[in-house]
Amino acid sequence: MTEESKIARLQVLIDDTTESDSVLSVYLGIAGDAILNQMYPYRDDYTGLSVPDRYTSVQLKIAAYLLNKRGAEGQIQHIENGIHRNYGSADIPKDMLKDVVPYCQALR
Repeated sequence: MTEESKIARLQVLIDDTTESDSVLSVYLGIAGDAILNQMYPYRDDYTGLSVPDRYTSVQLKIAAYLLNKRGAEGQIQHIENGIHRNYGSADIPKDMLKDVVPYCQALR
């Protein structure tokens, strides 16, 4: 899937067409790095690697999650008018990455 397609889908997910493409691209990149880090936990450099198409939906969900949390990163508790928010971590929840399978290769 192309970067433009991902940006268009992300705009629909966050219900915001005013966000610039460059900002959305940065968040897609952050989400992509998280996926690649999960896939290749012992690799230091992801140059030349891209998120496989099978993880596009995971990348979009993570990017939307991060965009929606923007401005409240790491919030521990917020209670207002019956709305309760707690964030234990400012990072991406492990549950969002549970479907990403680490890459392995047999040594000879």
